[in-house]
Amino acid sequence: MAFNPATFKTRALTAVVFVIVMLGGLLWNQWSFLALFTVIHFGCWWEYIKLVGLIDKEYQKISPFHKYGIMLLGFGLMLWFTNGAYSLFGVALNEVGKLLLLAMIPVVIIGDLIFTKPLNPKLFAHSIFGLIYISLSWGLMMSLFSLSSVENVFVKIPGYVIPLIVIASIWVNDTMAYIVGSLIGKTPFSKISPKKTWEGTIGGAILAIVVVVLLSKWLLGSDLLQVGIVAAVAAIFGTMGDLLESKLKRLAGVKDSGSIMPGHGGFLDRFDSLLLATPFVWLYIYFFTM
Repeated sequence: MAFNPATFKTRALTAVVFVIVMLGGLLWNQWSFLALFTVIHFGCWWEYIKLVGLIDKEYQKISPFHKYGIMLLGFGLMLWFTNGAYSLFGVALNEVGKLLLLAMIPVVIIGDLIFTKPLNPKLFAHSIFGLIYISLSWGLMMSLFSLSSVENVFVKIPGYVIPLIVIASIWVNDTMAYIVGSLIGKTPFSKISPKKTWEGTIGGAILAIVVVVLLSKWLLGSDLLQVGIVAAVAAIFGTMGDLLESKLKRLAGVKDSGSIMPGHGGFLDRFDSLLLATPFVWLYIYFFTM
């Protein structure tokens, strides 16, 4: 493919803005962290509903109560996982999330009872998958933020550290997998994403672990073995997350999930790896380091 200066400029500028926004949201304070992932949560849901509607035309017929109710239900689930780390006017946001979650369940069901007859269990299955794929993942990201601030093998560290390690691991893995794959990649990794190779995938994961561990040693001084394991989990399942979203796009017959980021696609395109990596990192942190 010939080099296109205009396309490169657009992609580079978008990438710079993306990194600035991400780092600002991650590092400023706990409220910027919540605001960042709130925007990402709803952005992912909007694109997911569109993708599933292309895969299953019947999903386009869900009622507005179902469409917007499931997004709010998912947001309630996300807030529920804040684990008391947030409160507003003396009210814990995890309790608000629980109430929102419970309130939206009947809204979604009753909305479809009124507007979609007969009820189609398959449409609810699509939405339940979205809750697991999107809302649970970002809920567990909020949980990682709160878990970072308690005593564990990482020692007491700011809340953003574990999420930052996960995100950095994925960014480095993606970059290094592309570079290694371009240089020495020969063996196809998956039919879902023909450009991925085993050489690039393995090389990207190894370099992600090395780079993140070295950065952690320099910046944090925390348990480097645990950092390395988290980086490995993020790299491996991040790659699986990329393949999962690629499969959804292939079924939907689209190149990108959205166009919010010129030259880079949409929310799901940017956060597909993180969506799958986050739950598995959370499982490791919760069960093996607490």
